[in-house]
Amino acid sequence: MWQATEDVLEAVAIGAGILGTGGGGNPYIGRLRARQAMRRWGPVSVMAPEEVPEDARVICVGGIGAPTVGIEKVRDLQSYHALRAIEEFTGEEATALISNEIGGSNSVEVMIAAAKAGLPIVDADGMGRAFPEFQMKTFFVYGVPFCPMAIADEKGNSIIIRETITPAWAERLARAATIQMGCVACYAVAPMSAEQVRTTAVPNTLTLARDLGNAVMQAHDTGDDPLQAILGTCPGRILFSGKVVDLDRRTTGGFARGTLAIDGLDDFARQRMVIDFQNENLIARVDGEIVCTVPDLICAVTTDGGEPVTTELMRYGLRVTILGFPAPALWTTPQGLHESGPRHFGYDTDYIPLQVAAD
Repeated sequence: MWQATEDVLEAVAIGAGILGTGGGGNPYIGRLRARQAMRRWGPVSVMAPEEVPEDARVICVGGIGAPTVGIEKVRDLQSYHALRAIEEFTGEEATALISNEIGGSNSVEVMIAAAKAGLPIVDADGMGRAFPEFQMKTFFVYGVPFCPMAIADEKGNSIIIRETITPAWAERLARAATIQMGCVACYAVAPMSAEQVRTTAVPNTLTLARDLGNAVMQAHDTGDDPLQAILGTCPGRILFSGKVVDLDRRTTGGFARGTLAIDGLDDFARQRMVIDFQNENLIARVDGEIVCTVPDLICAVTTDGGEPVTTELMRYGLRVTILGFPAPALWTTPQGLHESGPRHFGYDTDYIPLQVAAD
């Protein structure tokens, strides 16, 4: 167990911004909100999955909506209000919380609710990255119930989705409600058991985010290459590096959707990478050839600083490096790929695992 304090928030935000594959909400805004919560209610204890008591009731909380809207319409305590709504509906009180995803501000959204509620959080999440849709969680892929769920906005509205026939239907109804709430809301799902957490969550992801952020900040202090510091902490590889030359980004259907074009520099000169995104980066091509697809992670960082660049902050002229990381193993099974592979998003291609050179 370790303590999530103000001092670790910057590292977590940097690391979660990288792991968020472009989405998950703006990590800087998330860090400011978590800092405010900790100053008011104190730090949050972080438990390893194996430390969760057998009789625990663990509630998953997170944000839902379009990241581009989230930088203008900042969340308040919606995750806490969603937590209380689901507790009231189910008649069960949470003994710990867990994040829906480790990406972006969602990595610290759970800390805000936990600080206010005085609860610990589990060092794990339901994605090991960020995904655009509610049902894309390892919890649900491997049998954890996806309903009931509560959704809350900043105005004081909250609703309960009592039951749906599939997790995808829960996403559709939750997304429709979120659009009416202004494209930014938070949700909480019915409690999980300790065994469900240990067998269906992606473990130790909050620690990984913290370690990635610390590696980047240490590289800044020592003058080392931050890209190599990232790859030394989380094995992956450089997919591309260059300058952003085109960006088509729009908010539609409750998502930030679009494409990003990067002209290569240095080792990638005279090449072009195009990335499709739906909140998160989904598929990357170099000169028309696919080099990486979901569920593997396609992560944009600044070339000089190794700092994450989310889809809502991407802009023309920015020099970025695209990193690729293998997906957590829970996503690469047939069940996982059915919910997170390229065909799920409408691409006519099978998943080809990202190859990372051995040390």
